Amino acid sequence: KTANSPCLRHSTLALLLLIVAPATSLPCHHLRTHDIGDALQLLQDMAPSTTQPCDLREPPFFPDTLLHNNLHPPQAAATALRILQHLFHTLSANGTRQHWPARPRSHLLNKLQHHIHHLEQCLPDSASLFKGPRNPLLTINKYFRDIQLFLHAHNHSACAWDHVRLEALTCFQHVDRLIRQMKHRAPLASNAKIKTP
Repeated sequence: KTANSPCLRHSTLALLLLIVAPATSLPCHHLRTHDIGDALQLLQDMAPSTTQPCDLREPPFFPDTLLHNNLHPPQAAATALRILQHLFHTLSANGTRQHWPARPRSHLLNKLQHHIHHLEQCLPDSASLFKGPRNPLLTINKYFRDIQLFLHAHNHSACAWDHVRLEALTCFQHVDRLIRQMKHRAPLASNAKIKTP
């Protein structure tokens, strides 16, 4: 009985990997980074044609602490998803209709929805991924809450929205890094699991 136990454990592990992998690893592994490049170009296209002097008080900037996190693939996916969800909520606001061209704005929101859908498919629950006080999801929530307060303080002006556009560029660049990190580390993590005795 004891001699068969290791074989039984190996069989159970292999079966679990077969069940879990199609539901989680594959959709995230097939995320296309060039779509992020398209989103960056759309944000560039929405830059104002004429610059005007802006007096912005305490503009929010993307948190430096998020740039240096070394996350496992599921954590990177959860972080990217949270950023994109907040971006969609912010950029779909009525204020952007007034200040941004309709066509690139519509294309950008469609791309956001596409990425959010794929990340939600491979990450149904992110509540248990992060432990302890240094939770990047809480940092992201605060950052976008500060953006909403900033827009409100400046009456959703063209200047304020253009700062948000530039911040969205930074957000997409970080999401691109997270996706590349996720795609690079996912095969390594899978190999490590399979080789575990």
